[in-house]
Amino acid sequence: MNRLTPELIERSLTRRGLIRYGTGGLGLTLGGYWRAEAASETLVTSRPVKACILVFLYGGPSHIDTFDMKPDGPAEIRGEFRPIQTPVPGLTVCEHLPRLARLMDKVALVRSVTHQARLHDSASIHALTGRPLEGPDRELFEPQPQTTPSFGGALAYLRRTERIETPHAIVPFPFRNVHPVPCQGAGFLGSQYDPLVIDVDATKKRYDAESLSLAPGLDRSRTESRRKLLESIDPQAIGSTRWHSQIAKAHRLFASVKMREALDIEREPAAVRDRYGFGKPAVPVGEGGGGGNGAEMGIAREMRGQNVLLARRLVEAGVPFVNVNDFKQQGQNWDAHFKCFNQHKNFLLPQADQSIAALIEDLDARGMLDETLVVVMGEFGRTPKINGDGGRDHWPDCYTVMFAGGGVKGGAVYGASDRQGAYPSRDPVTPGDIAATIFWRFGFDPATEIYDQLQRPHRLASGEPIRAIFESA
Repeated sequence: MNRLTPELIERSLTRRGLIRYGTGGLGLTLGGYWRAEAASETLVTSRPVKACILVFLYGGPSHIDTFDMKPDGPAEIRGEFRPIQTPVPGLTVCEHLPRLARLMDKVALVRSVTHQARLHDSASIHALTGRPLEGPDRELFEPQPQTTPSFGGALAYLRRTERIETPHAIVPFPFRNVHPVPCQGAGFLGSQYDPLVIDVDATKKRYDAESLSLAPGLDRSRTESRRKLLESIDPQAIGSTRWHSQIAKAHRLFASVKMREALDIEREPAAVRDRYGFGKPAVPVGEGGGGGNGAEMGIAREMRGQNVLLARRLVEAGVPFVNVNDFKQQGQNWDAHFKCFNQHKNFLLPQADQSIAALIEDLDARGMLDETLVVVMGEFGRTPKINGDGGRDHWPDCYTVMFAGGGVKGGAVYGASDRQGAYPSRDPVTPGDIAATIFWRFGFDPATEIYDQLQRPHRLASGEPIRAIFESA
């Protein structure tokens, strides 16, 4: 008889746990599992998504210069850009987003996201875990272990019984300020739920993952012999079932033809790769801050569009959650304290517009858009008032997050900012609400309890889903 552990209780009583127990003994295929899920009256949503691609615009794009323009405001607020019309009556976006403008009937905008973290590390942690950093708002000048799990880490934990080969991936590198920001792994859930990190070679325009590469002196026959030896060892005898399962998982991943093929982006037709776009290589000196900052210095910036294409390929290969980090290094990203309009016009918006629009159109053409949620966001927005260097500074008090696919109501706008774009004027949304929305779209109740390694319970998400922007709310 099974001991009644908190983990067993959790698996048994969550909505998805009920479905797992009902289907596990029937030998259902993955397709059968999804059909059973859709038919279940206990599901949070009637049509849960199969995957999420989260494009993180690290550094904080200007909401006023992208999706929440203030053309009637004074010059020091409205800035230099003009709004352009979209297929949605009354909805305008920045003139430098022409491709996304044409797709606003497939997109939902949440214009009232708000929190209080004004520094990049604190804000990124809040944005990508749904929970604020404990303690004061600060940058982390010393390495710090991650506590709360990322969305992908929590999803990997929630779906741990499904034997998904790669439940969470990061493309094309973890992002960093002084140190890698601790919001990209599984935190208190354990390292076994950390993501597969995919690396980019900008010179060769290719991708690889260290965990899929052979160590020096090893060939595939030796690796296969080691795998067979592992299978012959009783994990109880060595006192570590977790270690055993992790090594077995690594061997499965290493042997994965599907993942290797997904990373081989050269399999894509040249026309598709061009559609997502290639940028210009990084330059050694940028225009911001006396040459120290600027998106034109961004590491591997020529691959920004290809990263988004690779995310689509990973979803096709069965990865449920993919983080695309648009930039790697603080300062060389969306953090436009200097010459905000030149930075956005020339170095930031064109590639984002091209690649994200290509992703939405591509998913739609392949019949994948309804089952794939696309989320595009930064850690905060920018100040309504332009500073003395022609830039905008950090502004978490009100900014915009974009959703596409996954059952969104095309053309929906939720919440609003005030006349200056400074604060929500209605329907404020927190990062906890963003987290709840993502988990809800996967079919998980945000009130579900997840357990840390000491078996202490934690609520999956602190907020509530933004149901109003979805068709089947």
